[in-house]
Amino acid sequence: MPPEHPDVPHPAGRVSRRRLLAASALAAAVAPLGVGLRPAPALGDDADDAAYQRAFYEALAADQNVRRHIAPGRQFLYRPRQLLVAAADTQRVLIRLRAAGYSVTLGDSFAGVTRLLFGKETDIPAVVTQLRDPQQWPGQPVPKVQPHHVMLGLGNIMGNPGSPPGPAAALPPPDGGRRDEGAGVTVGICDTGICRLAGSHHPQWLGGTYLPQADDEDPLYVHTDVLAPQGGHGTFVAGVVRQAAPGVRVDPEQALTATGVGDEASVVAAMGRLAPEVSVINLSLGGFTQDDQPSLPLANAVAALPSTSAVVAAAGNAGTNRPMWPAALARVVAVAAVSQGPDGVAPAAYSGYGPWVDACAVGERDSTYVEGQLPLSGRPTRVFHGFATWAGTSFATAYVSGRLAALMTAGGLSADAARLALLAAPRWHPDYGVFVA
Repeated sequence: MPPEHPDVPHPAGRVSRRRLLAASALAAAVAPLGVGLRPAPALGDDADDAAYQRAFYEALAADQNVRRHIAPGRQFLYRPRQLLVAAADTQRVLIRLRAAGYSVTLGDSFAGVTRLLFGKETDIPAVVTQLRDPQQWPGQPVPKVQPHHVMLGLGNIMGNPGSPPGPAAALPPPDGGRRDEGAGVTVGICDTGICRLAGSHHPQWLGGTYLPQADDEDPLYVHTDVLAPQGGHGTFVAGVVRQAAPGVRVDPEQALTATGVGDEASVVAAMGRLAPEVSVINLSLGGFTQDDQPSLPLANAVAALPSTSAVVAAAGNAGTNRPMWPAALARVVAVAAVSQGPDGVAPAAYSGYGPWVDACAVGERDSTYVEGQLPLSGRPTRVFHGFATWAGTSFATAYVSGRLAALMTAGGLSADAARLALLAAPRWHPDYGVFVA
């Protein structure tokens, strides 16, 4: 197992709690299986999962702009030689660092933070720990500082999906009787972007639902028709949103590479490019942070949104109760995943969970995808012809975003009012929030 994927023991009592949930789920009121919803996969695909995770790890390890903090239980990814500082604290932090002998220059500013650039490789997490120490600032407030965290499409531990996408049959056409669900609502999808030919390849599901723009295009491929580890992720997400609300429009923006890698700056920038009519923002991405502190730029970006809007984000697929950001922000709807079985739903083994989670939905889904092949070392190559099946909190999140849009049109509500109405329902479980069928 790669060093940033240590086999961390499960929290005490987790196994018995999951067994209890699985039993109690038998009595849950669950909608029947519908378009794009797939029962929990059978066991036995461990070799494919391991090969897929290894491919992602190798791509991540080759990225010279990613560093790994690997303390067990406190792992996170960050950009090298970068420190983010709250705008109000920039000058005194800069003075302190230079006095300590660091070669540091001012970089750009975004979402209320300033990027400080170090002249050479530096242990950024150690610098942050020192700057956060109150004893270093006698008689002064402690400055707000953090690494520039890497954000990833979710995803399993540290971001890579635990299971690869698999080929699937074409979806049946959208139900004409549901075309009013989400009508007039636009969901912004900050992700890998969208396939350049998504509208023509999927005319019934994605055709005419968004305005194609060159900077929204998902690059998809490593070379020729060989897919990057998360190439097509955004196209899949868009299809799930539309399945949840067939009348909705989408606005795709690229926040992640086709490998599934971005950072706080790229997510903030994608949110800033969303069209003014976007009222629900889908973030099927996230990351862990140093000391599990809220991401400063993402918190500022969410706070700056119109009060009538809503943000929906993935709780992560690390199978832990450790908070995932931006999902764990107070105003964001954090979505966990459950699995559909013959007797009802139960927690998905991969899903993040905890009291900070607001809602859950089935994570195993079929959706719109792309053309290409995904070779896995030592395993059969997977070949795709426009549709796929995939599992993750990414897709539970997309479904909740679509259902929020449907709730808006059904009740004549703003996105924020729909969010409040959704979360007013009884929690399915304290660690998984409201179940969205």
